[in-house]
Amino acid sequence: MECKQEQNLARCTCTSTTCSRRGLCCDCLANHLSNRSFPACVFPNELAGDRSFESFARLVAAGQL
Repeated sequence: MECKQEQNLARCTCTSTTCSRRGLCCDCLANHLSNRSFPACVFPNELAGDRSFESFARLVAAGQL
């Protein structure tokens, strides 16, 4: 499968502009999941501070996601 890094970069909401995985969604997601967190693109911009699984579950339970 061909990576669409250039297309991904156009809509990437990652705040770490120096990350080597920026625009490489499969690598980014694998990295975050190994740290029990989600990348910024899973959250609305105003809620992207705490990206932990626990924060995600609280936001879903509260109807904010």
